[in-house]
Amino acid sequence: MLADSAQAVGGKLYILGGGWSLTGPEPASFALAVKIEVPWDQAGFSHTFRLALFDSDGQVVVNETRDGPQAIEIAAGFEVERAPGLRPGSPIDVPLAFTFAPIPLEAGERYVWRLEIDGVSDEDWRVAFSTRPRHPSPDEGSTIS
Repeated sequence: MLADSAQAVGGKLYILGGGWSLTGPEPASFALAVKIEVPWDQAGFSHTFRLALFDSDGQVVVNETRDGPQAIEIAAGFEVERAPGLRPGSPIDVPLAFTFAPIPLEAGERYVWRLEIDGVSDEDWRVAFSTRPRHPSPDEGSTIS
């Protein structure tokens, strides 16, 4: 879920201003709230996830930094254990929250965050959003004769 702010604390997600799909065009900080459900039989094994931002052409969005071009993505490993008293067969929740500084994005475009777990992705593991088109300033486009 896209949000204005999000935190993962004590196995729960705390979300402020969540569920939007239209932003900008000016860059603004934002957050991603993710809940991964690890199947019971996958507890105790190492897993990896990757979250990456793609443009409408399916290309990873790249941000220019002092260190050169950087893909806008997060990748990490994780492992879960079964909690005492958890009913056998129950999935194990992994709440994650990521806060992003403003990212300059093109106005009037569509973007999608894609989640990949252990190299596998699913349509349900995506969240898309659009940026508003840039409107001309009052001085632009007007001609005075």
